[in-house]
Amino acid sequence: MSTKVAVLGAGSWGTVVANMLVENGHDVTSWAYLDKDAREINDQHTNEHYMPGFRLNANLKATSDLAAAVEGAELILFVVPTNVVRSTAQQLLPILQATGNKPILGSLAKGLEKGSYMRISQVLDDVIPAENRQAVVVVSGPSHAEDVATKDLTALTAASTDLAAAQRVQAIFANDYFRLYTNADVIGVEMGAALKNVIAIGAGAAVGLGYGANTKAALITRGLAEISRLGVKMGADAQTFIGLSGVGDLIVTATSEHSRNWRAGNQLGHGERLQDVLDNMGQVVEGVSTAKVAHELAAKEHVDMPITEAIYSVLYEDQPITNVIKGLMARDAKPEFEE
Repeated sequence: MSTKVAVLGAGSWGTVVANMLVENGHDVTSWAYLDKDAREINDQHTNEHYMPGFRLNANLKATSDLAAAVEGAELILFVVPTNVVRSTAQQLLPILQATGNKPILGSLAKGLEKGSYMRISQVLDDVIPAENRQAVVVVSGPSHAEDVATKDLTALTAASTDLAAAQRVQAIFANDYFRLYTNADVIGVEMGAALKNVIAIGAGAAVGLGYGANTKAALITRGLAEISRLGVKMGADAQTFIGLSGVGDLIVTATSEHSRNWRAGNQLGHGERLQDVLDNMGQVVEGVSTAKVAHELAAKEHVDMPITEAIYSVLYEDQPITNVIKGLMARDAKPEFEE
């Protein structure tokens, strides 16, 4: 059964998801912030800035008019950077109020909002009242746009407190290479998705500094431990962090050159300045802003996150990476698993 879907955000992930859903047989409109990007998708069936060389399905429609993009949509997916989720939702609310449409809202963004420390689903809940939507579903897990574009076998999580809504999204996304599993632990799924970007910066930096597989394994494993500590403190189920949006997403983001967070860390490890790295990346590196939010949230909740703190000190306190690594290795000895 065809579903009318609006995909808000025409970056690499938004473009590939929109294209996949068209190929799944759905009526999809992509909302691009810039009119030139919408015109390119419609006229050339490409999005060269974000997905160079990738040919889009001719049935994918695009517009820079938000009202036109969401008209009649049963599912609206937010695939915009974390720092513009709130403003995008604020633009969407009066449209929904005027039309009376009550769609499922889906979040495919991965981050925590600065200042409020809110997860993306909380931002959507905060801006768009329950009377103007059906439910909020978070789609997250180990996925790079470049791999999904080539139809690499991919498994993610659809998390929601509304199981029926999660199952609806699960069915819309399902095909022979893309699979969703439902999960009720929205907190755990979103915390894992956001915090792994910080650890991925550290993993990239380690490789840039010349460290090998042992270091990578230690960073991923101990990084997962501190992600879990903060997540559980915020109300998550510990089991979620050994699932797709926990260890799964952490592995792919901390090991793949497709990851912007890994690439940013790698360039820092090679001695490049943070601002130069960000200026040359061409897309948002979510882990940089998340490191600051995680640093503040960990202090507020009294949660020990040494790797996150180390990465924060490199990004925001201009600490040399080599000194930071020495500091991590000089920490007091302790049991692997705490009571």
